[in-house]
Amino acid sequence: MPMDEQIKRATVTMECSGYRFAGCVAGLKKNGKLDLALVVSEPSAAAAAVFTTNAFAAAPVLYGRQQLAAATPVSAVLINSGNANACTGEPGVAHVRQVASALGDVLSVPAGEVFVSSTGVIGEPLPVAKVTGALPRLAGELSAAALPLAAEAILTTDSLAKMFAVNLSLSTGTAKIIGMAKGAGMIEPRMATMLAYLFTDARVSRTELQEILAGVVQRTFNRISVDGDTSTNDTVLLLANGASGCSLVDEADRKAFEHGVFQVADYLSRLIVKDGEGATKVVTIVVENASDDTAAEQICRTVGRSLLVKTAFFGQDANWGRIIAAVGYAGVDLQPERVDIWLDRIQVVAGGRRSPAYQEADGAKIFHQNSFTITIDLHAGNGSFSLLTSDLSHEYVSINADYRT
Repeated sequence: MPMDEQIKRATVTMECSGYRFAGCVAGLKKNGKLDLALVVSEPSAAAAAVFTTNAFAAAPVLYGRQQLAAATPVSAVLINSGNANACTGEPGVAHVRQVASALGDVLSVPAGEVFVSSTGVIGEPLPVAKVTGALPRLAGELSAAALPLAAEAILTTDSLAKMFAVNLSLSTGTAKIIGMAKGAGMIEPRMATMLAYLFTDARVSRTELQEILAGVVQRTFNRISVDGDTSTNDTVLLLANGASGCSLVDEADRKAFEHGVFQVADYLSRLIVKDGEGATKVVTIVVENASDDTAAEQICRTVGRSLLVKTAFFGQDANWGRIIAAVGYAGVDLQPERVDIWLDRIQVVAGGRRSPAYQEADGAKIFHQNSFTITIDLHAGNGSFSLLTSDLSHEYVSINADYRT
């Protein structure tokens, strides 16, 4: 769905039956901004999640994996920014348990039903006292209309809060899916470089929820890249509390629900790229007719990660030589004389050589746009893949050079 159409759909109210939200300042960020978010579900919700593949998974990721493996329902989600609680060893996991237990006491829910996430600086101990000290105040500010506060509280280098909502027409009535996410740097999910939380008031089994989420993540969050880095804390969580009274009774309902989850995840993932650190361009890279999907993905990601390609985006220099060079070193067997490359609808490369009809001025016009598509046709099979990426600007370097100061 085009971004303009999605923005129109974003006017759907950011409330969902059974969920309340809050955000506050706990003192974890040096800038004094909101840094602690809370989501409470009544009744407790079935949960599905996809976590980072980084070997140095953060303490809350390790804890969350255990919760999901135990099929534990979720009554509350606590998210802090400003501290990743990553590479903190067993003390870090103990801190997660301590925070979950404290919130469980405040909300009168089992500690095992508290899901915890963190984002921020790696390697620093979580300031547990600051977090637990803010919990009573945070719980006292819970509101069905406070998703925007929670969405702001989970941000780090983001320039804007990321939210979206859709209504679902199911055979048993109308349900809803709302979501929020953070992410601007360390973005190349495998899965996934950001935090994202989706909430629905439909009743969906945990198994079905996990199947749907895993499939949607592969088509959305796992197809974006800002800088090629995969974080230690990446998490996508989907909760279903059934508060609407609606459930999935047939295949049509399942397809409608899956499409709704896709719409929310797709919009949020696109916002992450658009809000990439220092980004001025959003570029879609498409590889078609590769030998298989794996080869197409490998080329797509190689081009999308290339520093020379990304700086050309920023400089608005239609240097197609950088693109074709990245295709060539991607490690995929191909026949150069068959490769065609397009910038939007303008063919730049035909049969591995500059297209006779291509004019440099036409390419420059494309690169001056805020968004455009690069299509690479290998003429080698039926494999395909697409990736959403951004440019690399001076501002990206400035943000990350000063991140901890």
